Amino acid sequence: MKSAVETLNPTRVRLTVEVPFEELKDSLDAAYKKINQQVTVKGFRKGKIPARVIDQRFGRGAVLEEAVNEALPKFYTEAVNEAELSPLGQPDVDITELKDGETLNFTAEVDIRPSLEIPDYSGIEVEVDAVEVTDEDIEKSVEQLRERFASTSPVERAAEEGDVVTIDLEAKVDGEVLEDGIANGVSYTIGSGELLEGIDDAVKGLEAGGEATFTSELKGGSAAGREAEVTVKVTQVAARELPELDDEFAQLASEFDTLDELKADSRKRLADMKTYDQATQAQERVLEKLLELVEVPVPEKLLEDEINTRKHNLEHHQLGQMGLDLEKYLEIQGKTAEEFETETREAAVKGIKTQFVLDELVKVEKLNVNQEELTEHLMRRAASSGMSPDQFAQAVVEGGQVPLLVGEVARGKALAVVVEAATVKDTNGELVDLDDEEDETETAETAEASAEAADEEKTEG
Repeated sequence: MKSAVETLNPTRVRLTVEVPFEELKDSLDAAYKKINQQVTVKGFRKGKIPARVIDQRFGRGAVLEEAVNEALPKFYTEAVNEAELSPLGQPDVDITELKDGETLNFTAEVDIRPSLEIPDYSGIEVEVDAVEVTDEDIEKSVEQLRERFASTSPVERAAEEGDVVTIDLEAKVDGEVLEDGIANGVSYTIGSGELLEGIDDAVKGLEAGGEATFTSELKGGSAAGREAEVTVKVTQVAARELPELDDEFAQLASEFDTLDELKADSRKRLADMKTYDQATQAQERVLEKLLELVEVPVPEKLLEDEINTRKHNLEHHQLGQMGLDLEKYLEIQGKTAEEFETETREAAVKGIKTQFVLDELVKVEKLNVNQEELTEHLMRRAASSGMSPDQFAQAVVEGGQVPLLVGEVARGKALAVVVEAATVKDTNGELVDLDDEEDETETAETAEASAEAADEEKTEG
């Protein structure tokens, strides 16, 4: 077999392959054997029909077609390996010449991973938010905890902001009560914004037994997105009572004995959260800078596939679970269809570039993934998916996605290498030491999430 490579553009090549006919012998034998098992000829036992009889009865062309279909993937793979290409997706194959007993010639056009030059990235500098926990942050945290331990007691007065009311609801569209438009005994905190728009104004000032009617756009159900006439009846008004902020509250709401200890713990937890956010911010901004340094051509077909996949996942999975369609989603987001298309394309381009660059870094830096790193990443992914580690691991293995997870961890390690080499300062001008903050598995998730990097299964054929 002889092959040659013609570069059509930085991300697409054409392979020209010439196969001497004798190299088709195994495939021809397999073709005769397969046809033998599929046909019957009077006077011959099944599977024992001579090749010449098959040629006479069914035509030599049918045998050649079967043999070539069986052989093409093997010769294509050999040509790809010989040229040391990294194909993306399936090739477009064209048989240019097939002469019985002489030769098989074909071409294969395929997208490939572009050849990238990773420049010196040690000069990358980024700025991140400083880690500062204010007294106001502490007070807000403690107040949120206090809200969780609030109690309620019924009152005989009109409902006010912050009260908890028990209500019955009835929604009508075009004068007809919806089948799923009735709800009784709903508990609602006035001002929480957790129910329908307009309900706060409707129930304020009502005592138990009072009712009001207002118009609102329904958020879910059979008439989601439509204007409805909603009747609300208050069956109970209860005042919320917050516990006193003292040592007794600290003992009730935590493992601490004093309020000062509770506040000190809140300060530490908030500092840890802001430190983690700072590290994530550093990783995202370093990644942005890295992508600016590398010229990355993007295969157009791969890009279109990625855009379509993102749209499909949004419309049929994310929005479907929320009871929304794309039109309603765009209305809520305040975006036009053109803006959505532009943003989706930009995100897809960034995702593909991120994967290409980080994968190249994995090769350049000779990074490997060990079993401990893979297991830790699997545990994190399982937790975020809501599955047990065993269930998630089984799904990964059965779906053939182990290489995908290995790739995620490896890309995370590659980004960690760049972050370590970069200069990171906070908004106060202080150098930020990320050594103790970084976790390569978390960095993997940052690399994937920040750019929504293209899935390995979609980019490698």
